[in-house]
This record gives sequence, C-alpha cells and structure tokens, in this order.
Amino acid sequence: MARTSFGTAGRAKGANIDRRTLLIGGGAAAGLLIAWGVWPRDYAPNVNVAANETLFNAFLKIDRAGQVIVIVSQLEMGQGVTTLLPQILADELGADWRTVAVQPAPVSPLYANTLLAAEEMDSDWLRLLGSTGRWAQDQYSVRSALMLTGGSTSVRMFERAYREAGAAARVLLCKAAAARWDIGWEACDIQDGLITDGQRTLKIGELAAEAAGFSLPEILPMRQGSDGRLAGQDLPRLDLPSKVDGSVTFAADIRLPDMVFASARGGPVGDAVLKSVDETAAAKVTGFLKLVRNERWVAAVGTNWWAANKALDAADPVFTVANPLLSSERIDAALEAAFASSDGRRLYEVGELLPVFEGATIVASEYQVAPGLHLTAETPAATARVADGKAEVWMASQAPTLARAAIADALGLPDSAVTLYTVQAGGSFGSRMEHDVGVQAALIARELGRPVQLMWSRLEEIIRDRPRAPAHARMAAKLGRGGRIDGWLAKVAAPAALTETWQRITGDAPPVEAMREAAGKADRRAVDGMAPLYAMGAFAVDHYPADIGLPTGRWRSNADHYAAFFNECFIDELARIAGIEPLSFRIQMLGDQPRLAHCLATATALGGWGGGIAGSGQGLACHAMSGSYAAVMVEAGLSGGKLSISRIVAAVDCGEQINPDIARQQIEGGLIFGLASAMGAAGSYEGGLPTRAILGRMGLPRLGDIGEVTVELIRNTASAGGVGEVAVPPVAPALANALFTVTGQRFRSLPLLARE
Repeated sequence: MARTSFGTAGRAKGANIDRRTLLIGGGAAAGLLIAWGVWPRDYAPNVNVAANETLFNAFLKIDRAGQVIVIVSQLEMGQGVTTLLPQILADELGADWRTVAVQPAPVSPLYANTLLAAEEMDSDWLRLLGSTGRWAQDQYSVRSALMLTGGSTSVRMFERAYREAGAAARVLLCKAAAARWDIGWEACDIQDGLITDGQRTLKIGELAAEAAGFSLPEILPMRQGSDGRLAGQDLPRLDLPSKVDGSVTFAADIRLPDMVFASARGGPVGDAVLKSVDETAAAKVTGFLKLVRNERWVAAVGTNWWAANKALDAADPVFTVANPLLSSERIDAALEAAFASSDGRRLYEVGELLPVFEGATIVASEYQVAPGLHLTAETPAATARVADGKAEVWMASQAPTLARAAIADALGLPDSAVTLYTVQAGGSFGSRMEHDVGVQAALIARELGRPVQLMWSRLEEIIRDRPRAPAHARMAAKLGRGGRIDGWLAKVAAPAALTETWQRITGDAPPVEAMREAAGKADRRAVDGMAPLYAMGAFAVDHYPADIGLPTGRWRSNADHYAAFFNECFIDELARIAGIEPLSFRIQMLGDQPRLAHCLATATALGGWGGGIAGSGQGLACHAMSGSYAAVMVEAGLSGGKLSISRIVAAVDCGEQINPDIARQQIEGGLIFGLASAMGAAGSYEGGLPTRAILGRMGLPRLGDIGEVTVELIRNTASAGGVGEVAVPPVAPALANALFTVTGQRFRSLPLLARE
C-alpha cells in the first residue's frame, strides 16, 4: 500500500459538490469515475511512530512497555471523545485501561467523517441521485480528507473502525504468541493487557514488533462474551486528570521561544472595512510592539496580551460599513418579510392539507427565537509560527483539513507547508468549525517574523460570533375528534445557517457573501426536527429563507433546537384546547414511536407528573434526533420577573453506550445548555454591535438557579445514538409549558423573558 501525500491536490477548498462537476464526463457516476480514476485508492497511515513503538493501523500504536496509544482524529471539546473512542478500541483489544494513552491524528483521508460531510453537502439533486449521490459524497469526503467533528457523529461514524482496529491488533498479537508457544492462535486471547492461552501469559509490549509481521485472516473475528469487557463500564475519562491539575494544553497555553501576544478587532457586523487607527495613542501603552493592519481587521501586538488589548483600545479603529447597520429590529423584520417572499418552499408533506383546512376552525400560533450565541469558556485563540516558507499553527479545530487549507491560502503556501497542531477546545458548541482566528494568527506571525499567540477578547468573540440562526414560526392545526390532529402546518422563516457555514469554511467566502448566497435557497437543514414525531393526518413544513444581515453558523443541536420549541409548545397549546392532559395527548399519538413514548413515561414517573394542572409549575417536552430520544419534565416558577427552576428530570434513550457515565455527563450538560438558551445566551444587536458583551449580563444560569437534575438512561441494545445534542432542544419548551401553568400566559419567544 503506497503512502499518499495530501498537498494542494487534496485540498477541500470549494468543497461544494455541484451538479456540473458530477456530470462532467457524461452521467453522474461515469463523470466521477473518470475524474477520480487516477486518484490513489489506498491510503497508508501517516502517524508519527517513535523508535520504541509499533504501528498496527491508523488508529493504534503499542510501545515496548505495553502502552496502548490510540490515535484520535476527533476534536475533544468536553464531550469525552478522547475517552470513548479509545474505550471502544481497548475493549476489543483486551487492553488494561490503565495503559491507554491518546495521540491526536494527523490530516489523512483515513479519518474522513463521511457521516457529517454528507450532512454538510446535502442537496436535493444529490438526494435524487440516491446511492450514486451518497457514493459521490463519500468519495469526495475521503479523497479530500474531510476530518470533521460535530453533529453527534463521532461515535456513530468511527465506532466500527476503532472496534476493527482493536480486533485486528488482538488477532496479530495472538498469532505472535501462538507462534512462540507452537499452538493455534485461536486458542489465545488478551485480557487486561496480557496474552494468554489459559495457562501461560505474555505482555503485549513484548510481542508488539513481532505481531506486526503477521497477516490478518480474511474474516476478522470480534470478541465474544461479556467477561472482562470494558464496553458499558463507567471508566474514568482520560482527559480528566490533566484538566484537574491544569496541565492540559489549550490554544492559549502554548509557549514558544521569542513569542509575542496579539489581540485583534474587526468592524461592526456586516461588510465592514478598516478606515483608520490611531497608532500614536497605541504606542503610549507599555508593552505595545506593533499594529498589524488588514482590510477587514486590525491587530495589536504586545509583550503580553493585556498590553496588546489595551493598545487596541487606544488605537480606536474606525471602520466603514457598506450595508445598513445590523439591529435586532432589522433581524425580526427580515424574518417576517421572508414569509411574503417567493423563495419559500414546502420541504416535508404528508397527505393533502387544503381539504382538511378548508372551511375548518384552525388553531394558530406564532413563535420566535433570537440568535443563539456560543459563549464558550475559552475565547477563540491560536498560536502561529511562520518562517522559511513553512507555517505551524496551534488551534482547536473541528475541521482541521479545511483550517489548514484556509491558512495555506492566506499565506500563499501549499497545504503541505502548513502543519496544524490540533489542541483541545475549551468549549465549542459548533464555533470551532470556523478558522478565522488561525488565519489571523498566521498572517500576524508572518508580518512580525516571530511566533505570535492571538486571543480574541470576549467582546470580539461575541461580535464575530456566527450564532444559531434566529427563526420565526407560524403554526396552524385542525383538531379532530378525541384530540386527534387532522392537519398540521408549520411555516418557518430562518437563514440557512449550515449552508452559510459550509460556504465559509470550504470556499473562503466572506461571511456576508456566504450569507447572501444562501439567503434565497430553502434548505431542509434549516427545518431539521420540524417534521412532527406524532401520528396525525396531513401535515406540511415550509421553509422561508431569510437574509437577516447577520452571518449564522453551527450550534449545539442546530435547527432542532428551535424546531422542538415551536413543535412542543404548540402541541401543549393544542392539548389544552382539546381539554386533554398534556402527557396523555402526546402518548396517544406515539404508537409508532415506542422509544419516545417510553422516555415520556419514564420522565413523568420519576418526576411525579401531576397532570400539569394550573399552579403546578410542571411542563413537558420531548424530541428525537441523531438516533436518540429524550423527554424532559421541568418544575419551575416565576416571581418578580425572575425564573426559578426547582427540578429537571430527563429520560433519554440513546442506545447502547460504551461509557454510560459520559453519556450522563453530556445529557446533563445539554440540559443546562438548553436552560441557558431559555433564560438568555441570546444575541441582541443595535448599530451593528451587540448590546451585551459581558457574560454576567447574558442571563446564564448559575448553580443557585438550578435545583435537582435527574437523568435516567433507558438502556437497550440498539445502536448508539448521539448524546451531545439530544437533551438540548426539549428544555426550553418544557420550561415554557411549565410557566404557563403558573402564569396562565403563553411564552412564545426565546429567551422566555425580555432582558434589559
């Protein structure tokens, strides 16, 4: 198998697979076969291997001391992926968990995330091509080495690969031991890191080098039985000790010889161009070194970050903005105007709605959600060193291949001249899919001729944030006998955030250009989660794309977040109008969704559901996404305009989990993240700038605001579903429904309470 070097030829720049590209050569499949026939079909691992280490495959090394080094291509953002994937491999290998270590993966086609890439490149015409379209997506993803983290896809995408990698190493090690003992390798096994035939043992480190010389059988046997298995155990996280003692390396922790520090600032949201700076004032700041100007931003460099940021304040950069200045009022007006545009399109439809609605009494409601900010603990940061026609960049990236390509383009270098060291992210929620900070750091380092560490201020992070898209919804339904929903119509006005994101990170499209390009095209991903989970008569979902003047991006649960708010609040309203208790109203329509019904029954049983009667402060909501199901019950109150949450109970069916404790952690985190979106964490704008840029003013929940949190995992043998996002969407509607029982008023906007 020949080693493949991925330089500029493998760049993912302009990664939108368009119809014209596919049809070159005559016919979709034929065109692809001709275009890609000369590309290499096999890829060898390009993992760094020390003298005392043996490389078994792209996912595993073992050293002579017996340390099991698992190669992880996914970005650790707090979701525990650097424990989950190694645990899968170690379970199949039979390793001792105490000997397992993790090494970040280099850029390689072997780590392409075809599952998330298929979501990103989704389009109607690719969908029409069926299996050929999916083949095209997968081929492009692999051959462009599209390494991506997000969308609750890491385990779902790579579980099989890591399991097979562990099984392959186990077989090779058993063959090496069997050769020494002169027995059949099938009689050997590995337990707790020791190879044994039931009587004798050998350490895996002793045989690693020998084992690599053996060949694998045609059919790779997987481990059987449950004795000594690591799968399903609450093993300690591998990243936890370093996070506790502070030794873990984030982008802002990198230190290089002769390194300086920088802070950058762009203009207001929109098409802003740098006009002037006051360098004389900046020079008066102790520790200031230099101003670095770009057409759309300026950076101050200093001997420390505080000096750089103070110098930037003193420089008082002035920008000109071509478009009208952004405001929350303008966003709302654009969303409402979208409903009247000709760009709206019906994306989901079952049955005929017109005969159902014609002449009938219709229940209608309108809802809206504000932009959802990311507000990560660590603001965007990157460290760069550029010299001798090469560049090194340290940053957290959910798309390292695309980040490397963007940095190379900015510097005028081939991709092969840029080395990207991916470090852990201090939170992301989708924001580390963007690579602006890495590009800026590289450009500043090149101009200074010395290493630079760039970190954005909290204000800059919020101004530059590409939030979860705001949305307005117009919901309508006809109730039939016994509370049956005979007809359901959802019209959603929202930007196509995922289309914008993909155009920015693959095609180097400026944010405003990507926003405008996506504005006139209806997109299924902008209404993900809007298709009802409940059995009903005819239903339809329409998307009305909107140009709101605010670039939007990926966010934890994306459109499913506002979809659950719209659907579950409206369901609750319909239950009240039908005179049916909200739980019973939902359950009667979930005959073909037994896993979701089980979640609802479990959450209400654990929470002591009392029917959601007036004054109870109890609210329900449920949602399904990424192969998982969740139901949430909230107990809350409202006094003096302040929310109080006394209890949150969640029941989640996310299939068979490799580490249930990490699943619980992610679900609890999702619940609090969803609560933050309900209480605040929203973007508000005036004059092109955010009206709030201090975390203390964002309405984020504190520990004292949250009562008891209960998470029940409903275990089964179904394939593992995503856990990082599924608990986020149902929290806000459950809370809104709870507040209705206290106030008698419907809360149809997120955040639920207006903030000054």
